[in-house]
Amino acid sequence: MEKPIGEAFRNFCGRVLLYGKALGKWLAVAVVIGAACGVIGSAFHIGVHEATALRGAHPWLLWGLPLAGLVIVGFYKLTKTEGQGTNDIIDAVHLGKGLTIFLLPAIFLGTVLTHLCGGSAGREGAALQMGGTIGHQAGRLFHLDDRDLRTATMAGMAAFFSALFGTPLTATVFAMVVISIGVMYHAAFIPCLTASLTAYGVSLAMGVEPTRFTVSMPELEVVMLLKVAALAALCAMVSILFCNTIHFAEHQMAKRIPNPWVRVVAGGFAVIALTYLCGTTDYNGAGMEVVTRAVEAGTAHPAAFLLKLLFTAITLSAGFKGGEVVPSFFVGATFGCVLGPLLGIPAGFAAALGLVAVFCGAVNCPVASIFLSVELFGDGGMLYFALACGISYMLSGYNGLYSSQTILYSKLKAQYINVHTNAHHAGGPHAEPPVQGSLKE
Repeated sequence: MEKPIGEAFRNFCGRVLLYGKALGKWLAVAVVIGAACGVIGSAFHIGVHEATALRGAHPWLLWGLPLAGLVIVGFYKLTKTEGQGTNDIIDAVHLGKGLTIFLLPAIFLGTVLTHLCGGSAGREGAALQMGGTIGHQAGRLFHLDDRDLRTATMAGMAAFFSALFGTPLTATVFAMVVISIGVMYHAAFIPCLTASLTAYGVSLAMGVEPTRFTVSMPELEVVMLLKVAALAALCAMVSILFCNTIHFAEHQMAKRIPNPWVRVVAGGFAVIALTYLCGTTDYNGAGMEVVTRAVEAGTAHPAAFLLKLLFTAITLSAGFKGGEVVPSFFVGATFGCVLGPLLGIPAGFAAALGLVAVFCGAVNCPVASIFLSVELFGDGGMLYFALACGISYMLSGYNGLYSSQTILYSKLKAQYINVHTNAHHAGGPHAEPPVQGSLKE
């Protein structure tokens, strides 16, 4: 009997050692990734903030947008990162593709210049790209294998997102689910959460304030639930419009103006012309002050969501850098603020619902979107936000901001489909071969 007991004890100790080593490895790797993303992410946040303030103090900088575009195109060509973006970060996780370190300075400089001169873009595109690059390079530094490199890339995405927005739980879940909708890679939870919390702590230490809003939440009642459901359905349609407009503009600009130098100059002058036609700079930059007014003051121009969409589509399709998520916040908040009162929903609360619902429809991440609502607005209206996210996710179809994203299960039934976002429509073929090299394999 002693031998079996001894073997069992040795096996138990072996398992403890195996799990202990894995935990220790990921804690060490994630802390390094989180610290690096926290420092660089905070510097990036401060850079974008100062660039925006400088443009506000010197409105003539708007006329520098075409020149800034030429610098961006030139720097991307110099670093051989032209054409690379968030879809490449997703592919790095899906397919194990490598990421060049030069993408980090390219997107950093490109986004700051875009904001400095009034291009309409967000920050999360830069966050996912820079964070994914940092995570990938840190994984190589630790000599991680191919599968662990993918997890390190996700941890970097989560950490940088957390540093910029101050939403560590949202960042963790978002990085884990945005790659393949329908599964959550639980093995990445501790790396992503640790990296997110580390980056969040570093950002707070460097003076970056987390994004938070103050909004009154109504009591839970059936009538309000029905009103929220109606608004969420409309937000799903807006998210489809948002994604399709961005993709259409990118395709048409590349097709009609194939030369990137000419394209970015033309786009720059188009944004300048639109700014003067509108008579306001509300649609330049990220526009978070407009989002704040919509949520906290309940005021927004009736056409604000359409104008922001137009500004963003031109800016990004021309070759300027940034992201689409903050513009989706703007579009959703202003749309909800205007349409909500028509449905009997308080304007500020409707703006908050619109922000989260349009974001959810655009990125296809309902659980992450619910966490986002809690971290941005508190948990008082979580059930309302959950309903809005669920409806927006279902009714937005298979559209999305990221074409490399895969949706593994149908939104209409419990059926495995494994299709790329924007390449599948309900009613079409429901069975396609798995994406080669994906984590599903």
